[in-house]
Amino acid sequence: MSDAAKLYQVWVYLQAEPLFWLTLTIGAYLLADRLYRASGLFPLLNPVAISIILVSTCLINFGVEYERYFDGAKFIHFLLGPATVALSIPIYLNWNIVVGAKKAIVTSVLLGSLFAIGITYAIAVILQLDLVTTKSLLPRNVTVPIAMGISEIIGGVPSLTAIITIVTGIIGAALGTFVLDLFRIKNMAARGFAFGLASHGIGTARAMAKDKEAGVFAAVAMGLSGIVTAAIIPLAFFIIRDFL
Repeated sequence: MSDAAKLYQVWVYLQAEPLFWLTLTIGAYLLADRLYRASGLFPLLNPVAISIILVSTCLINFGVEYERYFDGAKFIHFLLGPATVALSIPIYLNWNIVVGAKKAIVTSVLLGSLFAIGITYAIAVILQLDLVTTKSLLPRNVTVPIAMGISEIIGGVPSLTAIITIVTGIIGAALGTFVLDLFRIKNMAARGFAFGLASHGIGTARAMAKDKEAGVFAAVAMGLSGIVTAAIIPLAFFIIRDFL
């Protein structure tokens, strides 16, 4: 048997093992994170975006179905829940700081959430998207589990919502620093809050990596925007359902 045939047999065996895809996912992220840190935390080299590109390239080139990949990577998916809940710990430890900024937080969350919903709907109208696609896009500005739940309630396509939400988070995390620097926003609490509000989990992770205070306010923004958006969008569709 030739070396090429032996390698092919090894590959066939490995890709059938769920542990292989878990290892590939973790390895891709570690490689992307190392590249990110070596670049001095250059925003466009966001490790989440790079690891998605690496894994997707592997799956496409070798013709691997997503279901087979997910059999191995679903453990990481399971950990998203506990990781999100764990964000309450830094909020609790810095509760006095958060309460001290409660007026600014409430105002920013309400205005930011309404703006995100409004601008998404406006873009959908301009592009003449169908109603189902529009419903799928509207919750894109909150964390994926909440966005998918909202999408399902109002008649969107949760899988499409998940993709758009992840893309939104990656773009926000990558370009957020440039935008905040452009407007000369130096306050770390404000910067973190903007990341959490505009790019949910991925933005919050980036804020946590940059500054403790920024991470706390990013977590607050992500949580509150999820609550507000989950209330506004279904309520709005309930009110206007007879006109659709």
